[in-house]
Amino acid sequence: MNTYQAKIGYARTSTTDQNLDAQIAALKAAGCGMVRTEQKSGASLEGRPELKTVLDFIHPGETLVVTRIDRLARSLSDLQTIVTQLKSKGAHLAATEQPVDTSNATGKAFFDMLGVFAEFETNLRRERQAEGIAAAKQRGVYRGRLPKIDMATIQAKLSEGMSPTEIARDMGISRGTVYKAKALM
Repeated sequence: MNTYQAKIGYARTSTTDQNLDAQIAALKAAGCGMVRTEQKSGASLEGRPELKTVLDFIHPGETLVVTRIDRLARSLSDLQTIVTQLKSKGAHLAATEQPVDTSNATGKAFFDMLGVFAEFETNLRRERQAEGIAAAKQRGVYRGRLPKIDMATIQAKLSEGMSPTEIARDMGISRGTVYKAKALM
């Protein structure tokens, strides 16, 4: 890992059921003076305020440190976006469990390879999930999620003479949903 001054740690898990302690300990052992944490999906850069804060406020010469690059993102394009932001600020990325260090050519090359594999793994997971859903549908056991809105209730309110706007406001739904229920009558 490079020898630049400040190291800022970033630890992430996808759900609150998962534990961040091992990542935090590894980042502190790597010399991170500050560790930002969040429990959000890595599928997108959106909705991750701690990562955004790090990227907004990192200074030249500082290094963002993670345990593995999949803690940052699940797609190659998101990983490249992060590295581009870091590079534009004169900062670097390093990983404690992988030979990733964007302050040198070897680390950058390894980073690019790992990013490709992380995206590949995500795509395989999606394919397996789609195959599982298709198989469940064939067996007749997959029905999708249960509807959140009771169309019969909407239709009953329409029969009582309530306007679509009143029904939508009363039930906390869109008027479009009311009109869909009306079309099924």
